[in-house]
Amino acid sequence: MTNTRDGVGLVGWVALVFLVASAGGYATSLSVQDWYQTLERPELNPPDALFGPVWSVLFALMAVAAWRVWRRTGFAGAPLAMGLFLAQLVLNLGWSVLFFGMQRPDLALVEILILWPLILATLIVFWRHDRIASALLVPYLLWVGFAIYLNAAIVALN
Repeated sequence: MTNTRDGVGLVGWVALVFLVASAGGYATSLSVQDWYQTLERPELNPPDALFGPVWSVLFALMAVAAWRVWRRTGFAGAPLAMGLFLAQLVLNLGWSVLFFGMQRPDLALVEILILWPLILATLIVFWRHDRIASALLVPYLLWVGFAIYLNAAIVALN
């Protein structure tokens, strides 16, 4: 019974995270080919083709991290950890909506400056429940830190 529950749980977390990723992808698609291409971007801006694969890996790691904590504790055993995870997931989507959907890098910068510490808090709280889950969030935290630089530079340059 546990294996079935674990498997269904993993599928559920992957589905949830990639549903959010898909919504963010849709928001991004609204202006990435036109408006975004007109922006002056910083020298360290990666090629556009890199973003999709990087985010796919990060979302997969996020889903597995959440699943690992959920598998150990359920929602009731880790309400803070699960709540922080879900909150940062909402803010992750919000950034795409603000930056690409609304074409407001300035508001997206404010939002991502809230998102980064929320990811860090999630990572710290996950550590208490599952150290591997916590470690799985490190690349995400680092990438969002880099995204802060990119977002801030785009605001400054434009």
